Amino acid sequence: MDHCDASSEVLPHSDTPVSSECLILVDDADREVGHASRTRCHEGYGLLHRAFSLFIFNEEGELLIQQRAAGKRLWPLYWSNSCCSHPRRAESMDLAIHRRLHEELGLKCPLHFLFKFKYQAQFDGAGAEHELCSVFIGRSSAPAVRADRSELAAWRWIAPEALDVEMSAGTVRFTPWFIQEWERIRRDHLPAVRALGRG
Repeated sequence: MDHCDASSEVLPHSDTPVSSECLILVDDADREVGHASRTRCHEGYGLLHRAFSLFIFNEEGELLIQQRAAGKRLWPLYWSNSCCSHPRRAESMDLAIHRRLHEELGLKCPLHFLFKFKYQAQFDGAGAEHELCSVFIGRSSAPAVRADRSELAAWRWIAPEALDVEMSAGTVRFTPWFIQEWERIRRDHLPAVRALGRG
């Protein structure tokens, strides 16, 4: 299956159109089964494709979270984890996670794999996320974030306990994948998160 098409919308830092950026279609076992444009992957119910989520902590143990740009087709202005994206066609996961972390936030740091999960989240009748997503954590000592403002409306560092309170209160809008990922990190991976502070 190959459904990569053209568009006039151009990717940041690239001459490649956003919707024609070829993403990797996968089955439930994360085996590559084809390629499709970013737009096609997110239409309707969504096509299952390979993705990643990054959770970046600072030396005080705070998590960097971002508010998605107002121009995003899906979940605009919702708060989410540090960085989310997709490996491109013929791009390894390792290359993709470090590329995107630097492009979107201006950060470079070691990243450690935590888990992989599949989810589908419907935004509206015309668009959704349907991803097999690999989750990574890292610690950054960079003095400042250099954010791509076409991707982020805002960003902030937040203590895990304060994030728990905000999520429980329901007064801040968070992306559905971030909620699922944070719940699992808090339940199953706190030792790995705490270990970041002992580097």
